[in-house]
Amino acid sequence: MTAFFGSIWFPALYSNGEFTNSSRKLGFFDSGDFNSTQYTRKSDSLVQVLAPSIAKLKFVSSLKAIERSTRIVCMEEKVGGFKDLKAEAKIESSCVSGNDHLVMSSIGQSTNVVWHESPIRKLDRQNLLQQKGCVVWITGLSGSGKSTVACALNKALYHRGKLAYILDGDNLRHGLNNDLGFTAEDRAENIRRVGEVAKLFADAGVICIASLVSPYRRDRDASRTLFPDKNFIEVFMDVPLHVCEARDPKGLYKLARAGKIKGSITNMDCGKITINGSDGNCPSPCDMAEQVISYMDEKGFLQA
Repeated sequence: MTAFFGSIWFPALYSNGEFTNSSRKLGFFDSGDFNSTQYTRKSDSLVQVLAPSIAKLKFVSSLKAIERSTRIVCMEEKVGGFKDLKAEAKIESSCVSGNDHLVMSSIGQSTNVVWHESPIRKLDRQNLLQQKGCVVWITGLSGSGKSTVACALNKALYHRGKLAYILDGDNLRHGLNNDLGFTAEDRAENIRRVGEVAKLFADAGVICIASLVSPYRRDRDASRTLFPDKNFIEVFMDVPLHVCEARDPKGLYKLARAGKIKGSITNMDCGKITINGSDGNCPSPCDMAEQVISYMDEKGFLQA
């Protein structure tokens, strides 16, 4: 017993050529109602050819992209008394995309890829959220307060009705970047990945707060180039080394002094916005967050 839903067959909803009441309530339609649908049975295979007129059905109006002939082969296999239905569909790529001529690209190691535009654009999402999608990139030494300020900034934006999300460097190394170490090459790849994810958040209209050491200017500049509309706000936590080392929340400075960490953890370049704590008297995290929010408000990021 099978039921036809769009282009997939489901069991137990079709009985003796008639659809059950439950199947009709679920929105299934009786394929026998349409003369445009032709069937050919061959051994255990069921070959169904969907004619172009099926796209005219109100039920499948959302599937207009496949109005050109779509051929679906459903093979029934009995497994443990049940039918395991497998479908193979060959759909012209131009039908799916709505374009007659697709532009194929090769990006890095990926070949034959196509960029598919969404009907809802970034501007639409920004108007919905009443804010501009951007990235606030907080950089600084370990122990300078990047994560603390990121959380304070996120909370302050939330209370203003603005949607933000934090990409914390350590958090990302629990998952997305857990295959990377701290060599210059791995740091560069770490920043590249974070930049690409931040770009997606910004495109969604979200204020993305990226908080990570990112010591090399060239890597931060590479991420900046992903945002041609200048929606990249770089914040440098200008906190003196001795203050960061006194805090040493992860014990990194102690390990570095003991020679147990290879490479420098103190090489930093200055950013666009400098939160100054060079005299050792650092403002509170909330005050630091307000400095960033003032800049964002001035530049129009908190309006659509």
